Amino acid sequence: MSQTVTRYHALFESLRSRRRKPENRKGLDLFAATAAMKVRHARVTLGYLRREAERIDALAPDLKKHSDRALDDVVRTVRESFVRGRAEVALVRRAFACVREVARRETGEEAYIVQLMGAVALYKGRIVEMVTGEGKTLTGSIAAVPLAWRHKHVHVFTVNDYLAARDAESRAGIYRRCACEVGAITQSVEERERAAIYARAIVYGTPKQITADWLRDQIRLGQLSTAWTGRALLSRGGAGATHPGAGGPLIPGLHACLVDEADAVLIDEGVVPLIIARARREDDMAAIYKDAAEIARKLDAKADFTIDHLRRRADLTRRGEHRTAQLSERLEDPIWRATRRAQELVRQALVARHCYLNGHQYQIVDGRVVIVDEYTGRFLPDRSWEHGLHQAVEAKENLEITADRETLARMSFQRFFRTYPFLCGMTGTAADASGEMQRVYERPVTVVPTNRPLARLKMPTRVFRSSEARWNAVVDSIADLHRQRRPVLVGTRSIEASELLAARLTARGLVHRVLNASFDKDEADIVAQAGRHGTITVATNMAGRGTDIKLDRESREHGGLHVMLTEMHSAKRIDRQFIGRAGRQGDPGSSQVFMSLEDELVRHQAPGLLGYLRAIAGSDELSGVARRQALAVFRIAQRRAEARGRRMRTDVLRHDDWIEKHMPGG
Repeated sequence: MSQTVTRYHALFESLRSRRRKPENRKGLDLFAATAAMKVRHARVTLGYLRREAERIDALAPDLKKHSDRALDDVVRTVRESFVRGRAEVALVRRAFACVREVARRETGEEAYIVQLMGAVALYKGRIVEMVTGEGKTLTGSIAAVPLAWRHKHVHVFTVNDYLAARDAESRAGIYRRCACEVGAITQSVEERERAAIYARAIVYGTPKQITADWLRDQIRLGQLSTAWTGRALLSRGGAGATHPGAGGPLIPGLHACLVDEADAVLIDEGVVPLIIARARREDDMAAIYKDAAEIARKLDAKADFTIDHLRRRADLTRRGEHRTAQLSERLEDPIWRATRRAQELVRQALVARHCYLNGHQYQIVDGRVVIVDEYTGRFLPDRSWEHGLHQAVEAKENLEITADRETLARMSFQRFFRTYPFLCGMTGTAADASGEMQRVYERPVTVVPTNRPLARLKMPTRVFRSSEARWNAVVDSIADLHRQRRPVLVGTRSIEASELLAARLTARGLVHRVLNASFDKDEADIVAQAGRHGTITVATNMAGRGTDIKLDRESREHGGLHVMLTEMHSAKRIDRQFIGRAGRQGDPGSSQVFMSLEDELVRHQAPGLLGYLRAIAGSDELSGVARRQALAVFRIAQRRAEARGRRMRTDVLRHDDWIEKHMPGG
């Protein structure tokens, strides 16, 4: 009986969340909504947050005198008041003080005033920027408990499975003593286990995992509109039931979410929608994709085709169209007789050949093309590109062609997160995206000050004429820092670049470790060692978020961790995140950026200005006026890349609106 009630509750809450339709406001509506949001949050200033944090801190001495049993009794009393809806200001302060004391006893970590400020801001529904290393994990766990008491269920989003499992496990003691069950949804969790985890008060997971489960729930529910109409289905639905509503949904509704690394999850992930698809029958286009790849291989750049690397598209010239017709006339499949379709297949093959590169956009793992996330540097093993692009890449690499897939459900992460009645988040780099946070999610950004003054030294950026000169300088700089016994973390934009640098370090006899998607199983060990004196770590963006690199005594004495970026990213936030690995919590540290005029960012975003820079570059390393002008061009290129990303996310939102208006049951 209890199982039926639980499934009915999950069905009721899921359908209620399903009916919540987020609006994509425009024009005056957007202006009015933004103004209303600012009025609602006007009182929550830094001064207000500090006063609240100090009042919470003033309750600490009394709570510290309580025995464990007495503290548990206080927590239980406060929780019961929250459950009954009596969350007045004094009670909220006491709740934070109780959770802070529980965290101190369970983990040995006592939240600073600035961490309490961040926790209160989260509770108030804001996006909080806290400098990397300021203890966002503790801040989030202190806020998650009163949010779970108030909203029944809280989903805590992280950028990868490793962080979701780590944080759920490390915070479990706090949540358990606060009568909140916790669990983590990761790739390895079987579907039959997921419903029980989602029923818990606090659930950690990635946007991909939880959004996919939500979409699968919507497929199961079909056209159900009320829980009452689905009640009979639940009572007779079992493991073998075939009706879409049978068995009920996995997720018991969307109530509240707390987003860790909010800019990565809410902004960067917003570029690509999540699509649930199933494989069609055996792909009968395999031979055609291979023929297209062979034709693309025989065409000549410029004479037969042009490539727009920025938009990742190819265009055939008049001669290219003629040669395509010549090369395809002997092929047997009738599809090659359709001129437009034949040219479309060849253009796709050209894009796969010239815009999607092994070690950059993907990696071949066990004979399969595995996508590499541009922002995190991690593998996305269960994702594939749409519209035949994935098959075109497989044909280029002469691999087995996988079957094309049929779309069953689609949702952007932007729309999914706006479906939550309550949303808050934290990150180290939200201020750079504050306008988009306000416009899309109606959430203001609060920048919380550091607990200790930032001691990180920023060294001058170095710009080189060629990649070769840049890599030589990077290796020389690493060798010099290694002689000083300092730990060094070197950031690269791609797997290929990390392996290229690793080979150069090996040739110089410099012992190092590589952290990229190919070595993700060693991530925890590599990160744990990265702060030791004399350690050299080469990493992609995997080391840019959620990693806490702790220094040993000798490292501190010699100047702390030095972070070296070998290329600028398409968003300033990503550069700031990686550099933020150094100088945490007042530790000594330094950072430096190396760039070359052959870098992808400036080649694609500012090709016209690049020619001018090459003309004025007098030597391998730019200096003086040439260097200052090069830095200005790189900043322009980065801003253009950020603007393009915003336009792409806006297009995704527009597509959501179109689906909502024109697709039945959308």
